Amino acid sequence: MKSRPLSRRRFLEATAVASAPFILPSGILSAKVKPNDKISVGFIGMGIQNRGLQNRFMADSNVVAVAVSDCDTTRRNSARDRANKRYQNKDCKAYNDYREVINRKDIDAVCIATPDHWHAIQTVEAVNSGKDVYCEKPLTHNVHESVQVMKAVAKKKAILQTGSMQRSSREFRVACELVRNGVIGKVKSMAVNIGNAGIPCDLPTEKEEPGLDWNRWIGPGPMRGYNSVLSPRGNHGHFPNWRSYKEYGGGMVCDWGAHMIDILHWGLGVDDSGPVATIPAENPKALKGAQLVYDGNIPMMHGTGMGSSFYGSEGRVECHRGRIGLWLGDKFIAGRTGGDRNVNLSKELDKLESEFLKDAKVKLYRSNGGHIPDFLNSMRTRKKPCTHEIIGARTSIACHLLNQTYYNHTAIKWNPKKNTFAAGGDPAWLTRDYRGEFKV
Repeated sequence: MKSRPLSRRRFLEATAVASAPFILPSGILSAKVKPNDKISVGFIGMGIQNRGLQNRFMADSNVVAVAVSDCDTTRRNSARDRANKRYQNKDCKAYNDYREVINRKDIDAVCIATPDHWHAIQTVEAVNSGKDVYCEKPLTHNVHESVQVMKAVAKKKAILQTGSMQRSSREFRVACELVRNGVIGKVKSMAVNIGNAGIPCDLPTEKEEPGLDWNRWIGPGPMRGYNSVLSPRGNHGHFPNWRSYKEYGGGMVCDWGAHMIDILHWGLGVDDSGPVATIPAENPKALKGAQLVYDGNIPMMHGTGMGSSFYGSEGRVECHRGRIGLWLGDKFIAGRTGGDRNVNLSKELDKLESEFLKDAKVKLYRSNGGHIPDFLNSMRTRKKPCTHEIIGARTSIACHLLNQTYYNHTAIKWNPKKNTFAAGGDPAWLTRDYRGEFKV
């Protein structure tokens, strides 16, 4: 039997245990979404990343996917059918223009997983329409956009979660708690082992295929002829390489840097700040080897280490997905640093926590249940989630500054309080030329 359309304003769900007493948490009466309401979500950009996110959102019984948008006919129709199959109805609607999702009054939140050059535009429009936002990393395409996203979220008191999921993984939290609690002494330097800076797009023009609105895919970016590397047709099974080109992404500096530099910010405790300078690589043609510099003259080297690495006066901590290591002096203490299946990561993390963090003074945010449940919980409580807009925006700024150091082969002095150059630098580096009607 088909179910009726669901809206948080019209339908209330029973609590998980109907007979249990229910007490509203403090402050919940002012929340946009009450504890028992369904949360209606629209999805924008239905490539491989948002296919996974859509399934994760729909796995929550208190979420209903009501709308999807993509400029590729196959992708958006598949996403619509996926939702309708889940709910055994035909209530999810598919749109070519993302603004039709944002303009719907019955949608509580949008999940954005378009190419980077769209993120801030869609995020700000969604926030201004009264919606909460889950947006993939990097949160923005340039520094100007980061500032505007922070302003919009603050003005509208919206909830925004950046898709930097590593903050919801235990190995990264433990690594950062080890650093924040002084286990390796004073941090002297850091490193991220991520790929190259962005490069100019030089792809040849291919014949456009029916079913893709290429003009809409380009959107605010510079117009160029269609190429399947940027937007492969249909439901492909890989992450397209638009991310390598600075017109639409920011290379691996933004793609993986949004993950790994984010962890360095967490461990160093600079979520509300950022770098104060950059140092270019010696070779002006290099795409690795530049540095960000943080308060206290702490450099971060690009292109070495495990993933995110902290080097202190007494030892070092290195971490990556599924990997962590603690060294005191030159002695390895605990962790899993490679692909050795005989080493149990959970047991190693237990050891690190029991031996070094049992009485820790600094306890970092724990997003119990995962990154998406953390976002949904914040929608109900109106408390900032694990990777809120300030975290996502300031990590993005660090990535953009590192890229500008490569693009212009120059040292930068930066004022993170004002989000502007302290010395040197061209204001044009902080933004981009927006094509047509789309601007931030």
